[in-house]
Formats: sequence, C-alpha cells, structure tokens
Amino acid sequence: MVLPMKKVFLVVQDKNHEESLKLLRKIGVLHLERKTVSSAALTELLAKKARADNVLRILKSYDKDDGEERAAPAVNNEIIDRVLELTDERKSLQEELARLKKEQGRILEWGNFEPDDIEFLSRKGNLDVFLYKLPLRALENLPSDINYIVFGGDKNFARILVPGNEIPGRAPFNLGDSSLNEIDSSISHVLDKLANVDGNLRTLAKDRVIVELEIEKLLTEIEFESTRAKLNVLEDVPAESAISWLSGYVPQEDLGLVKRGAQENGWALLAEDPSPDDFVPTKLKHNGFQKMLGPVIGFLNITPGYYEPDISGWFLLFFTIFFGMIFGDAVYGALFILIALIAIFKSGKKGVHPGIKLLLLLGGSNFLWGVLTCSWFGLPADQVPLVLQNLSLPLISNQTAAISPYHEGIVRQNLMIICFSLALVQLSIGHFILIFRTRSLKILGDVGSIAMIVGMYGIVLSLIASNEYRQIPLLMPFVYLLGVGFVLVFVFSGYSGSIGGSILDGFKNIISMILGVANVFSDIMSYIRLWAVGLAGAAIASTVISMAGPLLGNMIFFIMGVIILFFGHGLNIVLNLLSVLVHGVRLNTLEFSGHAGITWSGTAYKPFSEGKKSN
Repeated sequence: MVLPMKKVFLVVQDKNHEESLKLLRKIGVLHLERKTVSSAALTELLAKKARADNVLRILKSYDKDDGEERAAPAVNNEIIDRVLELTDERKSLQEELARLKKEQGRILEWGNFEPDDIEFLSRKGNLDVFLYKLPLRALENLPSDINYIVFGGDKNFARILVPGNEIPGRAPFNLGDSSLNEIDSSISHVLDKLANVDGNLRTLAKDRVIVELEIEKLLTEIEFESTRAKLNVLEDVPAESAISWLSGYVPQEDLGLVKRGAQENGWALLAEDPSPDDFVPTKLKHNGFQKMLGPVIGFLNITPGYYEPDISGWFLLFFTIFFGMIFGDAVYGALFILIALIAIFKSGKKGVHPGIKLLLLLGGSNFLWGVLTCSWFGLPADQVPLVLQNLSLPLISNQTAAISPYHEGIVRQNLMIICFSLALVQLSIGHFILIFRTRSLKILGDVGSIAMIVGMYGIVLSLIASNEYRQIPLLMPFVYLLGVGFVLVFVFSGYSGSIGGSILDGFKNIISMILGVANVFSDIMSYIRLWAVGLAGAAIASTVISMAGPLLGNMIFFIMGVIILFFGHGLNIVLNLLSVLVHGVRLNTLEFSGHAGITWSGTAYKPFSEGKKSN
C-alpha cells in the first residue's frame, strides 16, 4: 500500500538554522524536496569523499576479506594521504617499467652490446659506425661502395654494421644509451620498488575500516550540507530578523512528529496535500508476505510512482509462479528449500531476512512444479521412481509425454495453454486494479480492455490447439468479444466528462488504438517464454545427465562424471537465475505493469535522518 504523504514547508530563523537542521535530522521523517544545490563547503566535501572512495577501492583490491573482525581504529586522514602517495608512486614505477621493457624488446635482437663500445670504436677508428636492420632483398641491392659486416639475422632480415658513411635513404638503428644488462638491472630495481609499494599497500589495507568510517562521516556531512544549501533565505532584511525555509514530504502518519518539533523549537509549519505536479516520494507499507519482494525490488531499484497503485502482492504471487515454471525441476527446488532452511536455522534469534523467506517460497514453487511435471534432475521420466511418477499431473507430466509422440504433443499444448491462461489472468487483474481506482465512465475502457484480452486469448488458443479442440466452434465468439472490447476502449479510454470528446480523442488516436490490438496479442504471446525457457533448462539438465550417467558407472571415470554433474547443473542453475531476472521480472514490470498503469517512475522515500530510513 502506498502511504499518503503531506507536503510541508518549514520556516526557521536564519541565525538558528544549523541547530534546527540537527533537530530535524533527529526527528528523521522529512523527505526533502528534490533540488539542485551547490556551495563551496559541499564541493569540498564531495571532493574529499571522491578521494576516500578511490582509496577504499584501492585497498579492497589488496585486502581480501578473510572474515576476521578487526578493531576499528580512530578515524583520520593520514591513511588516505599515504595510500594516494603510494598509488602515485606505483603509477610512476609502472610507467617506468613499461618504458624499460619496451626498450628491452627494441634492442633485444641486437644482443648485449655496450653503447660505449660502439662510441669507442668510432673514436678509435676515426670513422662513424652505423647499425641497420634491412630486408635481405635490400641487402643484396646495396651500392658496391658500401662496406658492411653482417652479425645476425633471420630468413627475412639481416642486422649489419656499416663503418664510414650512412646508407642513402635508410635510417640507422639507434642502439640507445643503455645495454641489455643495464636495462635488466633497472627492471629488477623497479620491480623491487613495486613489490615494496605493494607490500606497504597490503599493510595499510588491513585497516581499511578507517577509510570506511571516514566515508560514513563524510556522507553524513554531505547530507547535512546539502540540506543547508537547500534552505531558501529571505534577503534584504536585518540579520537578526532573517529567516530560512525548506520544503519536503512527510508520511501523513508521521506528520505529528514534525508538528511537535515545530511547536517545541519555534518553527513555522505549513502542511498541505501535494499537487499532481509535485514529485512526491513513495513510501510503501507491506504485510509479511509482500515484504519478501523487497530483495527483488531492491536489486532492480524500481519504485512505483506516488499516484500509481502498489502491485507488490500480485508481483510476488506471479513472480513465484514464473520462477517455478522457469526452473521447473524438483531437485533444484529441494536444494533451494534446504539452503533456506539451513539459513533460517542459523539465523536463530536475529530474525529471518526477507531474502531467505523469499528463497524458501521460490524453492517451494520450483519443487511443486517439478513434482507436477515429473522433472527430477533431468532424468528421463521412465527412470524416475514409480512413486514420483504417480505424484505428477498427467496433463503436464513428462511421464505422459514419454508414452508416444501424440501424448508429447498434448502435454506440450497443455503447458502452452497454462502460459496463455496466466497471461489472461494477470493482464486482466491489471485492468481490474485500474477499475477499482477509477470513479468515472472511464472504467468501461478498462472493461473493454479485459474483453479484448479474453477475446485475444481465445484466438491464440485456437491457433495452437490440436484438431480435437479446433472442432469446437468457439473462435467466432472470441472474435466478437474482441470487437466489442475494441469499441469500448475506443469510446471510453479517453473519457474525461464527455462521451463526444472521448470519441473524438479515439479518432485522433485511431492508429495507436489499432496498434493496441496487436499489443494485446504480443503481450499474451509473450508468456510463452515461460514454457520455452523452462524447456531449454530441462534440455540442458537432460544433456548433463546423459553425459555424466555412463561415466558414473565406471570406477575409472567416476570422478569425471561427478565433475560434469556439478559443473553442468551448476551452470544450468546460473542460466535459469538469469532467465528469471530477464523473463520472470519482465512479465511483471513490462506486460503486467503496462496493463495496470505502472510506469515505475517513482522515487523511494528517503528521509533526512540520523539513521537509514526508507520504504
């Protein structure tokens, strides 16, 4: 349920505004109105936090958390400055190492020459000495007056020394100022320095909690300074009479806390209902069942708008069903249930996290669907124990599908009908939600949408039904229902007090109205992904079993078979999790939400407080 909010304006004396903000933060229920602000102090704080974030990222790469609890030392900035200093030194050393290795690679093929020896040879013989690397063909075509000495090469190139004059049109090779031995020594020296720097960073990383505490402190200061910057100051008045004010939103149930604070501290307070143009934050109040959806919503970082309905209960219900159908294996479900039960047992008196409860619920859905379809670890249905085969539902059971190709087709058709039936139910619920929130003839537009969904559902079933079902004359009634629904949507979807105006809007939007029929078809067809993705996961599980099964019966290859089982099913579980996020979430946040009028364009309620409060 979306809790009603009040928009409030608080006026305080400017000379007391800092103390007032501290008290307001202690009350901790005011969500400040969104506003772009800046100040010199805020800029400085943000710069400090950026430095601290960078240092924390560096230290985390050097300290793998071993689970050991460490005492929190006093917060200071010395570690931040030292880490940044070491990081700069490390960067310089890496650049020097890259330069040395590049130079090493450049002269490596020339051998361990001493540049001083080449210079000495030039002085001693009173003539210049040049080095060249030439293609063999170019070497053969050198002028006859060019003397040279070949001292290395391969099948394509020759390395030569030319005393006297340079070869016309050819640039000589610059041997550089250091020999290979000197470069190797320099590289070794740089590597020692790098190791020393890395050692110092690893030592500092053990106390990275210092930086984490500093970041927490900076976040508190940034929030406070941002709030102070949002204060609107009344100008052109004496300093002793200056006032400041700010605006924000408070849940109606918490308004009394702000009123009490205003009375006790002499603030002026105005509270009113927000206007439709206000960007009101959304605070949701969930029951125990709906709270299990929190980890999913938090991961997706989505929030319904303030004026949109809360569909958390329906979202969780259908998400649970989708999860079971996509995973579709009873053994996987039993594994999730076992993990959840172990986590619940270990939680003890601390309380069970909603994510663990969600895992238990999803595992139960997965297990139940696997039992009904006789899906056990990818095993062929005839290899599943008879007692488990008898627990399955014949209409959708793999045991039934294994009888003959005809029965396989019937089971496949029944599974698709279940998918489309879920589409019918969920999409219709979306419009029923809108009907219960509407107080005008516009509800007839949603009634028409439901009629279109039912009509299109019948048409879709007629397309995938077997010959036995097609003999039943139900197609035309569904077509008529689709037509009636379209008329209702055309006339009443844009109703705003006048049927004539609504019809006129229908003609203006006739193209989108027609496309809406196609959208209903695509939305219903989209639910076939539940069957298709589940089928893909079952195929992978079956392939893993067929690969590992023969190996498990051989003592020599037993270990290899176990590895294939763990790796294959582990990969299948990961792929199924991704499928749930892509497909199971999509059906709720796109198809269902579109029919329920949800855009997920809201912002979560985050009050200005000492603790972390939100919806």
